[in-house]
Amino acid sequence: MPRPAHEQTLRTAADWWMRLRAADAGERTTEEWLAWIDQDASHLSAFEQIGEMAERLGQAGAVTRARLVAEFAPARVRPRWVPLAAAAAVLLAVGLGYLAWPDRGSTTQRYASGIGARLEIRLADGSQIVLGAATALRTRLDDGRRAVELERGEALFRVVHDPRRPFLVRAGVVTIQDIGTAFDVRRTGEQVTISVAEGRVRVADGHGGSLEAGAGQAIRFDPAHPAMQVIAIDPAQVATWRDGRLDFDNEPLPVVVANINRYRPSPLRIGDARLEALTFTGTVRTDAIDEWLRTLPQVLPVVVRQQAGSTVLERTGSDRRPR
Repeated sequence: MPRPAHEQTLRTAADWWMRLRAADAGERTTEEWLAWIDQDASHLSAFEQIGEMAERLGQAGAVTRARLVAEFAPARVRPRWVPLAAAAAVLLAVGLGYLAWPDRGSTTQRYASGIGARLEIRLADGSQIVLGAATALRTRLDDGRRAVELERGEALFRVVHDPRRPFLVRAGVVTIQDIGTAFDVRRTGEQVTISVAEGRVRVADGHGGSLEAGAGQAIRFDPAHPAMQVIAIDPAQVATWRDGRLDFDNEPLPVVVANINRYRPSPLRIGDARLEALTFTGTVRTDAIDEWLRTLPQVLPVVVRQQAGSTVLERTGSDRRPR
């Protein structure tokens, strides 16, 4: 009788979890694993479930391992966990050697920066991450993988390449794999922009699409559009926010406003839905946002108004008045 699709996915994820930790694993193994991840959005989720389960199993003794499998199992009580029990059995039957290694434990950490601030961190593998303003991310490192989840904001990554330990950044449904490089990731809601300063990255959109970009290229993902976009950029201009400059190239006004708000204690608001269709190209200095607001009506059909202590953008000709 054929196995349910979810159970088969978890079994395959467990197999990949162990293959990536094999002594002969190399870049080809990593590329094949990423191709499997790209095939379906459920694959990455299944792989992460296996990783979490493997961590728990690896920290447990033999008796506790059996109890953990039972916890994932009982079909009559929690039938939805049966596939996980099957995957756990695969890990226990084939992968206990990996789980028993003392250096297989993972380290998870959350970092966050405040409005107008930035934070520099160095990971245990030597990789560096610089968080822009109002940015939050989580890191998870183990012997088989290095993973970062960008919850919001923008960060610059300088990665120490290790073919046996892929470095992955997840921003919403988008997954970025480093191929020995320096790159910037900006997440605004579910819209993601990846800009490459050095080396190459591979980007998967969670729906089966994937692209590669090298130095001097950027990839944009917008869930409102069917495909990711690759655009040419100046690699010297990647992460200019470190110098107090926010550069925008034909970007939607809501994206521009959201990123400016990471540097402005008193947030801007768009008060007219018609403005959401506008785009902006230019540079905003983080220490001169008010000056930018004064000049904005010269380039876009907007009026800047103060309402109840906040700054609101209205469309030119709007009959709205301050309350």
